[in-house]
Amino acid sequence: MTDNTTRLDHVVLWVREPVAAADFYETAVGLAPVRLTEYSEGKVPFPSMRVNDETILDLMPVGSERMRMLPCAADSAGHPVNHVCLALPGDRFEHLRTRLEEREVPVSDLSYDSFGARGAARRSFYFRDPDGNIFEVRHYDPYDHD
Repeated sequence: MTDNTTRLDHVVLWVREPVAAADFYETAVGLAPVRLTEYSEGKVPFPSMRVNDETILDLMPVGSERMRMLPCAADSAGHPVNHVCLALPGDRFEHLRTRLEEREVPVSDLSYDSFGARGAARRSFYFRDPDGNIFEVRHYDPYDHD
């Protein structure tokens, strides 16, 4: 892959029972759990399932406190997908944020060190498409050139 390739980082799914959902994705789909033990021990807010080296599914409990940071996230509860995350190189991250702002698309404040498929992202932000779908855009290490 080249430095300018847009990649799918993670998809957050609303689930009623994260442990049961993880069991389904592991046994029925064959995905490996990520942070399931930590979730069961109350150390992290949600478990994830590994799709590939760069992509995970986050199993977010419906009504999670964590998702209150997103504008109108509660309105999406009950829909199967909460948001889609795109991981971009730093220059494309900046370019997309600027392009959205120029088009008067509201964007969230930047957040830092949020967990994703490749560990802690350096920074990220959120926006909605015209249909109300939520997207997160993140950038990992500034020296990440894979």
